[in-house]
Amino acid sequence: MKKISSFSLSIISGLLLIAAWPDGGLTPLIFVAWIPILFLAEREKRQYRFFLFALLSVLIWNTGTTWWIWNATGPGAVSAIIANSFLMCIPLWGFYIFKRKYGNNIGYLSLMVFWLSFEYVHLNWQLSWPWLTLGNVFATHTGWIQWYEFTGTSGGSLWVLLANMAIFLLLKSWKASPPISSTIITMAVLILPLGVSYLVHPGNSVVAAANNVIIVQPNIDPYTEKYDAGSTEVQIQQLINLSEKNIDTNTRLVLWPETALPVSVLQSQFQLSSDYSIVFDFVKRHPQVTLQTGIETYLDYGTEKATKTARKSEPGGFYYDAFNSAVSIKAGEPIQFYNKSKLVPGVESLPDFLLWMGPVFEKFGGTAGGYGHDKKAMAFATAGNPYVTAPIICYESIYGEYVSQYVHKGANLLTIMTNDGWWGNTPGYRQHLDYARLRAIETRKWIVRSANTGISAVINSNGDVVEKRGWDEATFIKYSIPAIAGETFFVCYGPLFYKLALLLMGVLLLYHLGVVLKERFGPRK
Repeated sequence: MKKISSFSLSIISGLLLIAAWPDGGLTPLIFVAWIPILFLAEREKRQYRFFLFALLSVLIWNTGTTWWIWNATGPGAVSAIIANSFLMCIPLWGFYIFKRKYGNNIGYLSLMVFWLSFEYVHLNWQLSWPWLTLGNVFATHTGWIQWYEFTGTSGGSLWVLLANMAIFLLLKSWKASPPISSTIITMAVLILPLGVSYLVHPGNSVVAAANNVIIVQPNIDPYTEKYDAGSTEVQIQQLINLSEKNIDTNTRLVLWPETALPVSVLQSQFQLSSDYSIVFDFVKRHPQVTLQTGIETYLDYGTEKATKTARKSEPGGFYYDAFNSAVSIKAGEPIQFYNKSKLVPGVESLPDFLLWMGPVFEKFGGTAGGYGHDKKAMAFATAGNPYVTAPIICYESIYGEYVSQYVHKGANLLTIMTNDGWWGNTPGYRQHLDYARLRAIETRKWIVRSANTGISAVINSNGDVVEKRGWDEATFIKYSIPAIAGETFFVCYGPLFYKLALLLMGVLLLYHLGVVLKERFGPRK
C-alpha cells in the first residue's frame, strides 16, 4: 500500500463501497472496502488530511449509490449527498483521534463503537437518512444474514467492520511472521456468521394459506397524472378494475399503493367525499374484503395551532395538518387511519432548527410547513379478517426498529405502500425493494408490497422474493399468504449492538474527557 497514494486509496475505498452495494452486485467486496481507509489512518499524520481523504471516500460512496435522488429534486440530491458525507466523517474522525492518542486497541474499538453509534443516531434524529446503513449491504444475500432476526442491521454493520479490520491486520502482519493466528481469526470472522445463518434458517417449507391477498400496481406517472384532478376518477376506476376481476371468495385483503387516493380529504369527512364514493361502492360489493390504501388527508384544528407542523389556510385562517396516510376500509367496520411517521427530511419534514428555511425547501420540491405525523406505529385489524396488517408507508420500510413496533401492536403481515416513481427507472426503487427483505427476516413476517410504478412483490418470512411484477406496468399480484403471529428476539429487544455501542461510546468519551482535562489542568512535572 506504500506505493499507492492517499488520494488513490480514498478513491479505491469509495468505488469498492459502490460495487458492494446491493445494486452493484459485488457484495463480498464490502469485506475489504474499508481497508484503504484503515491504511489512511496509519499513514496520515495530520488530522485535516485524514478527514479530507475520508470525506472523498464517503462522498464517492454516497454519490455512486444515491445519485438517483436527483430525479426527484436536483438541489435536494446535492444537499443530501454532501450533508450525509460530512456526517459520516464524524465517527471516522473520532476513530483517527483515538487511534493516534491511545493506540491500536482502543483505536479499532472506537471505530466500531463510533460508527455503530452514528448509525443508530442517524436512524432516530430529525435529519435521519439511514439509506447507507452498512447492514443494508446484504439485502440481496439474505441467506447470509438469517440471524438478523436476533440483531437486525446492527449485526450486519458490526460484521462488516470486524471483517475489514481482521483482513487489514492480517495484511499488516503478513511480512512480519507467518500469520497463522491472524489467518484463523480472520477466517472465523468471515465464516462463522455464515454458519450461524445456516443453522437458524427456518427452511423453505411452503406454509398453506386459505386466504389470499391482491396487490395492485396501477403505474400512474406521479409527475403528469397522479395529482391531475380531472383524472382522479379514472385512476380510482383503474385500481378497482385491477382488483375486482381477481377477487374470489378467499380474498381477504386488497392493497393499493401510497397516495393511491390523491385528493386530500378531511379525515372525519372521508365517507362523505364525492371523490371517493366509488371506493365505498367497491367495498360494499365485497363485504369479506378489507381495502388498505394510501391517501392524502388532513385534520382541522380551527383557530388553534395545535402542532408544530400545523399550517394556516388561506382563505379562512384555520389551522390544519396535512398527512401522508394509510386507510383501512371494510364494509360495516369503522374506518381506520394511520399517518406516516417516518418522514423524508427536506421533502416531507424539516427539523425544528430548520423550519425557518421552509420557503427555500419548497422552491426545490420540498414542503414549507412539513407534514403532520403519528408518533407511534399502529396495526389495522378488522372483524372477520385473519390479517392484522402493518400499514408501512414508503420510506418507513428502511427502519427496522420502527417496523418492529407494528409487530408489537399485533401485526401478522407487513404491508408496504410506496410510490417509487419519483425516482424514475434508477437503482433507487430496486434498493428500496431489497431493503424490505431485511424487515421480513427481522420480524419473520411475510411482506406484501404495492408500488405505484413497481416493483410490487410478495416476500416470505425468510426474505425471499417469491413473486414480483416489473417496473412501469399496470398489473396485479394475487397470492395466498399465511398470517404469522409471534415476535422475534429483535422485535422484543431491538438492536442491542447499537445500544451497546452507545454505552461504550459514552465510556470512551468520558475517559477521553478525563485525559484531556488532566493534561490541561493537572499538575505539571
